[in-house]
Amino acid sequence: MSEFAASPIATPIVTLPEVRARKPDWLRVRAPTSPTFAETRALMRRLNLNTVCEEAACPNIGECWSQKHATVMILGDTCTRACAFCNVKTGMPGPVDMLEPMHVAEAAGALGLEHIVITSVDRDDLPDGGARQFVRVIEELRKHAPRTTIEILTPDFRNKAKLAVEMIVAAGPDVYNHNLETVPRLYPTIRPGARYYHSLRLLDQVKSLNDQVFTKSGVMVGLGETAQELHQVWDDMRSAGVDFLTVGQYLQPTPRHAKVIDFVTPAAFAAYGSVARSKGFLQVAASPLTRSSYHAGKDFAEMQAKRRAKASTADSAKFAAVTPA
Repeated sequence: MSEFAASPIATPIVTLPEVRARKPDWLRVRAPTSPTFAETRALMRRLNLNTVCEEAACPNIGECWSQKHATVMILGDTCTRACAFCNVKTGMPGPVDMLEPMHVAEAAGALGLEHIVITSVDRDDLPDGGARQFVRVIEELRKHAPRTTIEILTPDFRNKAKLAVEMIVAAGPDVYNHNLETVPRLYPTIRPGARYYHSLRLLDQVKSLNDQVFTKSGVMVGLGETAQELHQVWDDMRSAGVDFLTVGQYLQPTPRHAKVIDFVTPAAFAAYGSVARSKGFLQVAASPLTRSSYHAGKDFAEMQAKRRAKASTADSAKFAAVTPA
């Protein structure tokens, strides 16, 4: 027997730090340096507003904030859920800030926003899930920034959905967004506190309450889903009347979050976009850096124009059908 094999000294076990997959070139963005970026951040701090841009570590923050576009995250910075993809901290949130709706309206005016996106953390601790705060924000924006169109991105209001959604739709947002995030098979590991068909019914409910409100939903790719599963999700969305689909690359925020299974190429995103458009969505945004609120104002304007064009074509066809030859 070798003297080394007989040695009583055990070989130490070395634990190497986990190495996250290296981002491909098409996902690399420049660090924010513009003066406008700093001004936007200072405004958010002065008004005590949280943004999903910061809390979720969005890769587009430099571009958006340099153009004075920020997505406000209401109801605090602490979420009652612990989704495997999300960088927002989890815990017991603080009390609702009753001045927040006025501060959001002030920010919209200061930034000169034509279109604003409002989202929130999950607030399962509140009886209404935070729906009344969304209503207050919409009301303040209508009062103090009447020319600003309003897009909301809400949680699922699980166990309180009917009342919550009715309240918010009655307040009159221009766009109601709720993301399905991923395919049903991955919900238990990626979105364990949510239920796929509950979220789908929420989107359907919005349309049944007011079919003039644009509905929007998005999915992340790169989590191990298949193309066939994505196509089925898009069919489900269309069955619920969803107007606008966003598809973007999932990026792992920290080593403790779900891993990136694959980086989807720009060419594959282009193919996904073509398939989705063929299913009848009014608007589709599909690219590696696409996020729910990325270029939201521009996309909203295009979606409005497409709806008007579609209505005009339908009216012309109807007129032709009843006009004698």
